[in-house]
Amino acid sequence: MKKKELEELKMKTIEELKRFIVDLRDEVGKLKIEKGLGKLINTNAIKNKNKDIARALTFLSMKSVKIDVPAEKGDS
Repeated sequence: MKKKELEELKMKTIEELKRFIVDLRDEVGKLKIEKGLGKLINTNAIKNKNKDIARALTFLSMKSVKIDVPAEKGDS
């Protein structure tokens, strides 16, 4: 995944990220079928798609988890 694609991934909404992950998982499934049939030439594609899924899941968790910073004591 290129830097430009990573920046685009960061800018996606939660729903867009979920849709992107589902699409990538479908692609990985198709690639695995092709590999099993012996038609897949670039077997690294499966590994790369799985890494893209992990990146997207990371951004999804970063967006969905909100960290609340507690106020310091003595700020009255």
